[in-house]
Amino acid sequence: MSSKHQELAGFIWSVADLLRGDYKQSEYGKVILPFTVLRRLDCVLSPTRDAVLERAAELEQQGIQNPDTLLRRASGSKLSFYNTSKLDFQACVRDQDNVAKNLSFYLSKFSANAQEIFNCYEFGTQLTRLDNAGLIYKVAAKFAEIDLSPSVVDNHQMGYIFEELIRKFSEISNETAGEHFTPREVIKLMVNLLLAPDTADLTTPGVVKTVLDPACGTGGMLTAAEEFILDHNPDATVKVFGQELNAESYAICKSDMLIKGEDADNIRLGNSFSHDRHFGTRFHYLLANPPFGVEWKKVKEDVEKEHELGYAGRFGAGLPRINDGSLLFLQHMIHHMKRPDEGGGRLAIVFNGSPLFTGAADSGESKIRRWILENDWLEAVVALPDQLFYNTGISTYFWILTNRKAPAHEGKVILLDAREHWAKMRKSLGDKRKYIPDDKIAELSQLYGEALVAAADPSHSLHAKVKVFENSDFGYQRITVERPLRLRFEVTADTLAELEHAKALAKYEARDKLLAGLQALVGVEPSFRKAEFTGQLSDALAGLGKLPAGVSKAVWAVVSVSDPEGELQVDAKGNPLPDPDLRDNENVPLREDIDSYMKREVLPHVPDAWVDYSKTKIGYEIPFTRHFYVYTPPRPLAEIDAELKQLESEIQRLLSEVTK
Repeated sequence: MSSKHQELAGFIWSVADLLRGDYKQSEYGKVILPFTVLRRLDCVLSPTRDAVLERAAELEQQGIQNPDTLLRRASGSKLSFYNTSKLDFQACVRDQDNVAKNLSFYLSKFSANAQEIFNCYEFGTQLTRLDNAGLIYKVAAKFAEIDLSPSVVDNHQMGYIFEELIRKFSEISNETAGEHFTPREVIKLMVNLLLAPDTADLTTPGVVKTVLDPACGTGGMLTAAEEFILDHNPDATVKVFGQELNAESYAICKSDMLIKGEDADNIRLGNSFSHDRHFGTRFHYLLANPPFGVEWKKVKEDVEKEHELGYAGRFGAGLPRINDGSLLFLQHMIHHMKRPDEGGGRLAIVFNGSPLFTGAADSGESKIRRWILENDWLEAVVALPDQLFYNTGISTYFWILTNRKAPAHEGKVILLDAREHWAKMRKSLGDKRKYIPDDKIAELSQLYGEALVAAADPSHSLHAKVKVFENSDFGYQRITVERPLRLRFEVTADTLAELEHAKALAKYEARDKLLAGLQALVGVEPSFRKAEFTGQLSDALAGLGKLPAGVSKAVWAVVSVSDPEGELQVDAKGNPLPDPDLRDNENVPLREDIDSYMKREVLPHVPDAWVDYSKTKIGYEIPFTRHFYVYTPPRPLAEIDAELKQLESEIQRLLSEVTK
């Protein structure tokens, strides 16, 4: 953001000085943001205002009932909104005694799509509140002083101003700035990696491309994607679509689309999980930075209902844990990709590290990863520097997916390590202390394009930063390793104490006789043969007859003790029974034979172990950090010892100076 635009954002922010006392800090945005939007729209409409008024009068005389389309045309070829009031912003403010009334009337004369924006802000309520506080003229006059005409502040620059204002409001109200927008350099890199492989296609004359962001915030990603395509082909037609949950962010995004002449109706308000506002539509490109680790409890019923539809719905692959809906966003986006027979699609999404590995084999997360990898949709995972976002310092990743991989990429996944490609910011913005400079973006974009070559060529300057794997390399078999149950049998004081509190004996009429009979076996040498102990038990409990099944089970449960020297227990067919206490699990690479793994890794240590194949589960995870781990040997002890002695000497010197 240039100093000029920081100055402009600062000027708008100075309105907060007028609000102090009558508004809480967390409420400043409810006034400043809609006023900024209103002033911007007013400046944009200025050149065609007279033409719209003239056309509106003509249509009224002609008795046209629905003049919306005709008035949009009159407002300009690149605009899709208008205002039929004879007032403008300056005129509304000029009459100091009726500013609130004038502004309310002015708002009512906007086209419906623009009015919706101000309804999202509840701007009418704020005008009344400002009027009651005696502030309406002072605030409106401040905004009347600034010129937000496109010739002075273009659309790209206006986006920066909005972002700066939102960031400041988020900071002072302790909200999450990252839920509203993504740093511009992150967007630029993401768009490069998503679209650069299609550069040749994008330059085709008359090409038409559609782009969706299902968590679009203020629309920064949509704008960047559109600019990338138009930079490569000014004659291309780009149609952008978005959905946003936050009403204020939605209002800003929609106003930006209106100003740029886009079809603002393509931006929808609502929760993408419970209300898919783009149902039935598929897109060439999709990109998103959904909130990290946000639970989906509020829409649980809707999501689970759609999950039951299987792959006919969006969430057929699986459901992640309730406290993180990241992988729901990814499934939603995959559902909206153009199918291969329609030309296919590409998508990019920002995640934290959790979706890479959270969830054991057969969990919802693992099933989703398996579905993606076995369909060969995952093209790459790119690790980004930490401290890159405004609201969190954690490590983040791009996932890039496509259902139309180039032949050379088929069956492969690229892991690209960009964690060291950053520069330090002169001044921190929230948790953002690093940024990715343009030269690093260019370097990473080039590396991504030649990733297969770089990974295979040790002489490549960035060979260590990229690795290529087969899809199946991320799969594993979660096997259950059993060991035989060996038991000894004995009655002890602890055995009797446990039986006294057993539920199975609570209503057993002969409970006291049973315990008394077992008391006789306390101190008797343990038996290592079940048949032998059965005889002892029968003698001790001879007067009780046949025990009820539940009581018998409870008795045997406490007298049976696992012992490596005990008797091997078998089932009716003579097969060894497993010991639950010795049960273990192993993760075997998907492409490795389980029996071979057992012979190499398990049987040399526990020769009597076996695999219960009925319990084997398939899992998938992407251990990114492990693949790029570089071992650093510890320093020699002599070096550490010398450093400690030096520190001791320094401490002694400092202490001697203090005591002088």
